[in-house]
Amino acid sequence: MPVDAISLEVFKNLFAAVAEEMGVTLRRASFSPNIRERLDFSCAVFDAQARMIAQAAHIPVHLGSMPASVAAAVSEFEEFFPGDLVVLNDPYRGGTHLPDITMISPVFAGGDLRYFVASRAHHADVGGMTPGSAPLSTELYQEGIIIPPLKLRLSGWMNEGALDLIVANSRNPAERVGDLEAQMAAHRIGERRLLDMMIAHGVGETSEHAAALLAYSRRLTRAVIARIPDGVYHYRDAMEGDGQAEVEIPIQVRLEARGEAMTVDFSGSAPQAPGNVNAVPAIVRSAAWYCVRLLADEDIPVNHGCFEPVTVTAPAGSVLNPRFPAAVVVGNTETSQRIVDAVLGALAQALPALAPAASQGTMNNVAVGGFDGDSQFVYYETLGGGHGASSRGDGLSGRHCHMTNTLNTPVEALEYSLPMRVRRYHLRAGSGGEGRHRGGDGIAREYEMLAPATLTINSERRRYAPYGVHGGGAGARGLNTILRGDRAETVGGKHSARLEAGDRVLIETPGGGGWGRRQPSSGEL
Repeated sequence: MPVDAISLEVFKNLFAAVAEEMGVTLRRASFSPNIRERLDFSCAVFDAQARMIAQAAHIPVHLGSMPASVAAAVSEFEEFFPGDLVVLNDPYRGGTHLPDITMISPVFAGGDLRYFVASRAHHADVGGMTPGSAPLSTELYQEGIIIPPLKLRLSGWMNEGALDLIVANSRNPAERVGDLEAQMAAHRIGERRLLDMMIAHGVGETSEHAAALLAYSRRLTRAVIARIPDGVYHYRDAMEGDGQAEVEIPIQVRLEARGEAMTVDFSGSAPQAPGNVNAVPAIVRSAAWYCVRLLADEDIPVNHGCFEPVTVTAPAGSVLNPRFPAAVVVGNTETSQRIVDAVLGALAQALPALAPAASQGTMNNVAVGGFDGDSQFVYYETLGGGHGASSRGDGLSGRHCHMTNTLNTPVEALEYSLPMRVRRYHLRAGSGGEGRHRGGDGIAREYEMLAPATLTINSERRRYAPYGVHGGGAGARGLNTILRGDRAETVGGKHSARLEAGDRVLIETPGGGGWGRRQPSSGEL
């Protein structure tokens, strides 16, 4: 079969279907609400050179950074064998943050290594200072167990000692075993489906179409960049603190577009922070690549070809390229969102009709854990908010945005699994920014503890509101409140506290920014 438009479309969907079926398997086999209900996982297919060929429609911050994990695994081991499986989570060796455990499996055909399948899942607890492994940390060691690239399975034989070590460092070992085995089940499906493809279409034809897909995405991405007027565009935004102090931490971008290539330079951003908001380079690249893809009118297959026309740099020792062992746990969730806001702010100058206003700019991380009688429980979730409006219409309300693509956990699933009750859960009416097109509204979610617990909140946009563009208004800032009896305490964006049974936590998430000046109605003239 020659490579033509029809065959390329067929193979694009065949490769994507492998990743999608892996994701379905992982979800159905998982134990934790975070994976089963919130879908906090991602799956992808890579070639033997560790280039991403296809991904499922999962989480942008996972998928754009996963190539670094596969590259780290390939460079660590001189040789792979059928039945091998590598596991890692070290952010300084291809990971993002410690709760994201990545697995990589080789796929052989005709005795030769042809592909890799990979999955990344956010595990609700991997140890560390506080339940949920998202502490207000000052070094990586405080955030949980660090797993360098190691073979969890060797030629089909399980490395039981390594598995026991990982599980022993979790506050919920049974759940960890279940979720890790769910990832392994997903890999078995991915390996089988790739073998089926090569049997049905031939090894050479499959490989030829994989290479053609990379070239296709490269061409489409270059065409998107070519629409940006040649020039240099700047934008500055800031994080609101690092869990140690509520201080401004600048994120500064210089975006240069020339022809079909783009450079995104973060020089001028803050030095690495004492606390947990540092983001490793894989996350920075992922966020920048994502912003370019947003500009496309058509769906560009996300693979290695998309990444090649965009060069991303950040100075060593900065908050966007920290030195080991800097704390990084919310660099993945919070700083990634601010990188998107900064890059889109620069693109709004170049393409005012395309770039949207700022969305909520946070994932609103909530981690809770403690003892319910003799049983230990741990829970982690992120919360949606308002999307930024654009020239095409109002922003969405109560939804996850940009670097996260997860769901809000259903109340029933949360209350069934944990000693917690959801007292309130609704949209924050009017929290979206004013404008010709309004920003989306955030949400309010109030939890009641039914057992003593430790709470950790990591959130942003509690001080600096999500910006509007072209005269649109800013979205409402978020608000975190702890209620103990009749006493209400407003706490900062990053906060940890001990809660008793009956205490409540109210998280009000930000709205999105508005787009354009609001046109007065006839009654206002």
